Amino acid sequence: MKNKHTSPWAWIPTLYFAQGLPYVAVMTISVIMYKRLGISNTELAFYTGWLNLPWVIKPLWSPFIDLIKTKRWWIVTMQLLMGAGLAGIAFTIPTEHFFQLTLAIFWLLAFSSATHDIAADGFYMLALDSHQQALFVGIRSTFYRIATIAGQGLLIMLAGRLEIVTDNIPYAWSITFFVLAGLFLGVWIYHKFILPHPDSDHAAKEVSASTLLKEFFGTFASFFQKKQASIAILFMLLYRLPEAQLAKMCIPFFIDPIEEGGLGLTTEEIGFVQGTVGIIGLTLGGILGGIAVARNGLKQWLWPMVWAISLPDLVYVYLSYVQPDSLYLINICIFIEQFGYGFGFTAYMLYLIYFADGEHKTAHYAICTAFMALGMMIPGMAAGWLQDQMGYNHFFIWIMICCAVTFGVTALLKIDPEFGKKKD
Repeated sequence: MKNKHTSPWAWIPTLYFAQGLPYVAVMTISVIMYKRLGISNTELAFYTGWLNLPWVIKPLWSPFIDLIKTKRWWIVTMQLLMGAGLAGIAFTIPTEHFFQLTLAIFWLLAFSSATHDIAADGFYMLALDSHQQALFVGIRSTFYRIATIAGQGLLIMLAGRLEIVTDNIPYAWSITFFVLAGLFLGVWIYHKFILPHPDSDHAAKEVSASTLLKEFFGTFASFFQKKQASIAILFMLLYRLPEAQLAKMCIPFFIDPIEEGGLGLTTEEIGFVQGTVGIIGLTLGGILGGIAVARNGLKQWLWPMVWAISLPDLVYVYLSYVQPDSLYLINICIFIEQFGYGFGFTAYMLYLIYFADGEHKTAHYAICTAFMALGMMIPGMAAGWLQDQMGYNHFFIWIMICCAVTFGVTALLKIDPEFGKKKD
């Protein structure tokens, strides 16, 4: 008997927890692990930067997921593949060629995770009516954030504790990934039985690949014909130019010893500072940003949000020069920076929604998110080399100079004053 009417509470929290965890593993946990295993900042930033690519090109293969199998099949299959991939990383960490082998598996994880994102978001819309979709949108976001805290916080703290207990860094990270793999395979088994089977979730047999391809290119072309398209693309690529570089280098900065310009934090301390305190600040900033825009509209809050995403980056300049040994002070600085980022990032995400609005808005929004990922990928790949050339002090000053680009591209935007305001 197929469970067509399973309560959304039974699967939405776990589905979006499962969506967030592999992304965190690929984007953040990999960076900390490679740094602890002795990979240089230049190599670390360049090679992990490439792992953004599946999210950049995601819109290119997303239409074909409708043609082959159901959304439910894609979700369950990708979760099994990701669980196996995480176990594969755990097995290859202790090997001689761990960097090449784990990178190859991280690539598999990244493509599987991006595909899972497409299927999960589509399944959410198929399995719920419009009222339920609105009701659970906050729940899915919350559990995605919980996955971020679990990955960047708890798992990193576990790895740090194991580093101390075992006195063997590769072994500690291998165990951590085995734990993550076991957790994910448990989620796969749960969803295999619990996910509902909506009647509308079926492969689009009536649509041929050639027809879909023609429609896809038509939709893609219409994106570039929208008003202010070139300015919008510049904004998507460059608004987060400082953050794209900072995000790659903040973890190496935390790890590197004092004599090399870093803060000399342990893995466990990084899990708490970046993965717990930082994520709480990011979430609170995002919530406050959403409330502010809902009250007065995006146009009124645009410039305060630009200042909010830019000015707090100064905390890294301060930390790099002072190199405080107070974990309390470091936590305060990271909370301020992440809170400002969360508040300022609200403007970015809402502009993507604003620009994508109209015919083909779902497809156009997917293209916007591809440009968003590209804007993080390219600067992030170069960040390690830049930091190696400049040192942390000058690198963080360079980040502040890059904030001028954020202000410049924002000044080019034209936004309807009513967008985002609550309708009377």
